Formats: sequence, structure tokens, C-alpha cells
Amino acid sequence: MKVISIVGARPQFIKLAPFSREIRKQNTEVIIHTGQHFDHEMSNLFFNELAIPKPKKNLNIHSGNHGSQTGRMIIELEKELLTEKPDAVVIFGDTNSTLASSVACSKLHIPSIHIEAGLRSFNRKMPEEINRVISDHTSDLLFAPTESAMDNLAKEGLQKKSFLTGDIMVDSLQLALEITENRSSSNIPDDDYYLLTLHRPYNVDDTTILKKILSALSELKGKVIFAVHPRTRKKIEENNFFIGNNIQMIKPVGYIEFVQLQKYAHKIITDSGGIQKEAYILRRPCITLRPETEWVDTVKSGWNLLLNPQTEKTMAGKIKEFMPSDEQVNIFGKNVASRMVEIINKKVV
Repeated sequence: MKVISIVGARPQFIKLAPFSREIRKQNTEVIIHTGQHFDHEMSNLFFNELAIPKPKKNLNIHSGNHGSQTGRMIIELEKELLTEKPDAVVIFGDTNSTLASSVACSKLHIPSIHIEAGLRSFNRKMPEEINRVISDHTSDLLFAPTESAMDNLAKEGLQKKSFLTGDIMVDSLQLALEITENRSSSNIPDDDYYLLTLHRPYNVDDTTILKKILSALSELKGKVIFAVHPRTRKKIEENNFFIGNNIQMIKPVGYIEFVQLQKYAHKIITDSGGIQKEAYILRRPCITLRPETEWVDTVKSGWNLLLNPQTEKTMAGKIKEFMPSDEQVNIFGKNVASRMVEIINKKVV
């Protein structure tokens, strides 16, 4: 069978690594990169670190508003799909690349498989939420990471094409941890530290909220390692925001080094969906600076605390106080890539 895997952003590269290794055991895989994340730190570095085969094609589509970017991707992906004539296409997550791939496949009647299906934040103002819903309804096989995701798919009438596979990030993290055993990182302090990431527009583009978050984090007694997204750094520099002496800003790092930073962090503070999940698998307390999350299971388990920066008045205090119990349920499964490939081999004819 010939399978095309389409990726375009950092989280998708990470999920692709274990899937690509597994699908190539019995099938031919072609990787297409939309170019959504185009700089070395967010693209080539991940392919190199995780030994992902080089994409056959990079569409280099990485600018423009959501509509124009997605539209250009659909046009170019359609050309590639007509040329390659795959038996199936695999898409990941909830980016514009995901949406464009699912639409292109549905128009050409090419079977598509959506990995990480069924997630819902129920916030339609998030572009990712629209991408998730449309991709699930246009894809042919849906691989759900959790029971909650399966419940969401059932409520939308999609249960017949849905499969509970577990989350492929379990395999990605296992791969990364194996690599980190023989690698050191200069960014890991000797003392306890918080690890921080921020990139959501409602936290970064609203300068009042960004200033409030940085001010609250400056009140923490421990060191804060802040892996700064380029967009976030630009906002901080444009507005000359005060950065507390306890906050150490570092450039984006590769996936392997970032896993190390997560593994040894006292607590993780983020607005990223994927990092919430990684924190849970690594058994690190997570504080999510958002009013909602698609990873509701991590919150229900007590390992993820939601704080809304727009309304929260005691952010620093709640971050300091939060500490989950030692008990943790296995939410995300194991041997996920092999489960996915087994289903594909049986269901795609």
C-alpha cells in the first residue's frame, strides 16, 4: 500500500516519527511537508533529531491569513495527490495543514486517516477547533487518543469510523527519552525550576494579558525557564515588557532538549495543547494558562490546572500551591503506532 503522510508544524513532526517507522515496515510512505513551520528550529531540526525520512516535497506555504494559507495548501496538495495516487493519506492534529489535507482528500475521494481525532475545546474562536471538527467529519478513519475523544465523536455521529488507539505522543516521548539517555543539556539548572511556553494569540497578541502573565511569573520564587516562541519574543521586545530576574529567556530548542527540560521541571506552565499531554505522560504538574482545554482528561485526573489569565487575580499564588497527588491513571495507552498501522492495514483496501 502507498501511504502519504502530510505534516506542516512542530507537533506533527513529533507525531510522525513513530508512525513513519511503523508504517514503513509493510507499506510505502511518502512524506509531504506543507511548509507551515519553515525555519530550522521548528522544522529541519525535528526531522534530524528524530531520524524522520526527508519529505519528498516541501510546498513552502508559510505566510498569509488562515484562509489564504489554507486555500493555497489545498491547491498544491491536490496537485501532489493527483501525481502520487496514494491508497490513503494520514493527517495529524489540528493545524491549517490538517484542514487543507482533509478537504483535498475528500474532494478527490482518497481515504484519509485523522490521527488525534475527537478532541474538542468547545471554543469556536480557536482556529484549531474549526480545523478539528471539519477534519473529523471529512476523514474516513478517525484515531482517537482518549475515551473523552471517543465520546465527542459519538455525540457527532462519527462512532462507526472511530477507533480508540491511544495517543501517538506516548511513542514519540518514549523515543525521545531513549535518545536523551546519552545526551546532556546546558539549559537545565541544578535547582528546581518552572518551564514556561506561551504562543496562543489571546495570551500573546493582547499586550495587557501578556504583561499580566509576565508580571505574575516574576512573583514566583523559583527560576522560570522561558522557551520563547518567535511571535512572543517579538511582542515582548516591541513593548519593552519587564522581565523578572527569575525568568531566563531561551530560544526555541529541539524536541529532544525540550523533553529533557520537561522531564526535570518542577512544574510546567503553558498554553500549548501538546505540552499539557507531554507533561502528563512525564508525570510533571501542569498549569495551563487558558480558560478551556481539549485535554480534559488531564484536568479531571488532577494533574493539570486551568488558569484563565483574563480573569485570574491570584495567578502566582495558585501556580505555587498546585500539586497533584501521586496517583495517575494511564489515559493515553501504549504501543500506539503499531495499533494504528494494524487498523490501516485492515481497513484501507
